[in-house]
This record gives sequence, structure tokens and C-alpha cells, in this order.
Amino acid sequence: MEHERRPPGTPPTAGVDLDRVALPVDGADARVAAPPLDVPRRRKSVLREYAEAIGIAIILALVIRTLVVQAFTIPSGSMMDTLLIGDYILVNKFLYGPEIPFTDWRVPGLRDPQRGDIIVFRYPQDENRDFIKRIVAGPGERVVIRGEEVIVDGRTLEEPYVRENTSPLGHTGQPGYCGYAYGCEPLVVPPDSYFVMGDNRDNSQDSRYWGFVRREAIRGKAFLIYWSWDGDKHWLRWWRLGRYIP
Repeated sequence: MEHERRPPGTPPTAGVDLDRVALPVDGADARVAAPPLDVPRRRKSVLREYAEAIGIAIILALVIRTLVVQAFTIPSGSMMDTLLIGDYILVNKFLYGPEIPFTDWRVPGLRDPQRGDIIVFRYPQDENRDFIKRIVAGPGERVVIRGEEVIVDGRTLEEPYVRENTSPLGHTGQPGYCGYAYGCEPLVVPPDSYFVMGDNRDNSQDSRYWGFVRREAIRGKAFLIYWSWDGDKHWLRWWRLGRYIP
């Protein structure tokens, strides 16, 4: 019988298949340990899962409201017919750079406010109230009002959005009369400030009466009507839903 040649000192295999033997490594115990039993993980209670989901939703809502988009309601007719009483609008806060809560800092915005933007801002005479108007002149621009015309840097603005005045004499009753505190004489808008007016010029408390809006007081730009309700007639103005505000 032919024997397999082995190096000196090598024990015989005695017919054992070496490919099926787990050899010890670095002196480890050659005994095969039994695999650990699967221990079932403790599941969260339904109440905890709901609480966590609600908590995350609230945090996300607060972040979005603070930094991205905020909802407002139109309470007066100063922006008619662009915006009506009972319109619910969304305001883009990210465009101009949102305020960081409890600080004087702002996140850098995509652009500065500009003429024609409809903005929501803190009312200069009571910053606990929010107003909404349209920018007609920006920093460094020269503005003057002549009757129904707004003249900026010597050019009369084309304002197709302004509600038509039903009185040929205006609300003063005298043609050419100007009783505003600001704008009857040419004035230059200060740095980081804006001259704003309502689209319903005969029913709007705006920069003509109380002056300029500071840049830091602007909350954002109105961009969408997401709901509209006629409180007098108690019906939904469905044709206004989803309307974009340029």
C-alpha cells in the first residue's frame, strides 16, 4: 500500500478531510461556539411612536414657518383688487433672507426687495402688527406724488394693478390737492428703506401717511393665494385658489 509522504513531525490525517476542519487561529479555542440566540428587540409603544411623529412634525413646521414660508390673512381692502378681504396668502421669507429668532441676524437672501413686490412687514408705528403693501420706490430713488400719479426718478410709474378711482376729484374733493405727510414734495428714499403704497389708493394707510419701511422690518414677499373666503356672503371664492401673486 502506497503511503502519502509527509514532512517530518506532521501527524497522520487518518483519513480526515482537512478541508472540513476549522483550525484554531492564534491559539483560539478550537471548540465551535453555538450561535447566539436572537433576542427580540423591544418595540416602541404606539403612544410613543405617535408622540415622536407629532414632535418631528411640529419642529419641521416651526422651521418652515420661521425660515421659509408663512401664512397670512388679508383683513382689509387696502390691496384691492389684487388681494381681497378674506384671502389667505403665503409669504416667501427665504427670498429676502429670513430673520433668525431671538437675534438681529438674517440668513443671506436670494435678492433684495424691489419695486412692484408685494411685501408683508412690521408696521412702523406698532411692530406687533403686520401690514401688506406694494413697493413703489427703493433706496436712493426720488419719489413724488401728483394726484393719481406716482413719479419715481422723474418717470411716471405704469401701475395697471391700481384700483380705479371712482371719484373724479379723488377722496379730497379738490383736484391737484395733496394732503399727505410724505410724497407731496419730492423726497429721496433713505438707505435700507422703501416707500410702499396700497393698490387701493383711496383706502390705504401707507408710506404717504407714516413714512418709510425699514429693510429689517420686512418679513417676506407674498406669492400665492391658497384660500379665499367671502365672509359677507359666506362662500368660497374657488377661482382665486392657487393664484400666483407676481
